[in-house]
Amino acid sequence: MAAPYTTRKEPTQQRSRERVERMLTAARGLIAERGSDAMKMGEVAERAGVSIGSLYQFFPDKSAIIRALAERFTADNRACIDAELARVRDEPGFLTAFAGLVDTYYSICLAEPVMRDIWSGTQVDTTLRELELADSRACADAVATVWRRFRPEAKPDELASTAFLIWQLGEATMRLAISVDRAEGDRLVEIYKRMALRELAGNSASQLHNIPATLD
Repeated sequence: MAAPYTTRKEPTQQRSRERVERMLTAARGLIAERGSDAMKMGEVAERAGVSIGSLYQFFPDKSAIIRALAERFTADNRACIDAELARVRDEPGFLTAFAGLVDTYYSICLAEPVMRDIWSGTQVDTTLRELELADSRACADAVATVWRRFRPEAKPDELASTAFLIWQLGEATMRLAISVDRAEGDRLVEIYKRMALRELAGNSASQLHNIPATLD
């Protein structure tokens, strides 16, 4: 697992934590408006209502802000996955849960422009790339743990690798889907979902007729 990113200075007091929250909220808004490349540290400080020195105490550069935002999305993502999979009691429920997670993730990607900047950052930021891979493996392991209950005959290593590949292909699909027009993006996500569900269903493919076929 990649070590979690830490700010230059850890906020320990409530007032400091609130200040950091304002900084991240300000950065998130600026990124949504015009992207991280155009975002200036001075603008983040001004919108957050803090001094530039205070901003630099916690975030030495834009990359540090992007990493912090990535950790927030990672934590929220894991919480959503764990909650959804915890409710699974049978194989149809597992397939329905996975389909729902795909739809939820796509909705988040559409609603959060900062995701594009996080993904772009993984191409040049080794720490961010390691964080993304660690999160992807953890999510895939959570899926594999539940999947294994319905595939006791499967080799654990092969099943884990398949779950990891399915998850990685899902992330790649999301990146592509939000890079094209909405109609095509919706189609790409639906195609991925059908492919993934067929693999997860295996010999129980007849279960798929109970799974919603389209996004809301």
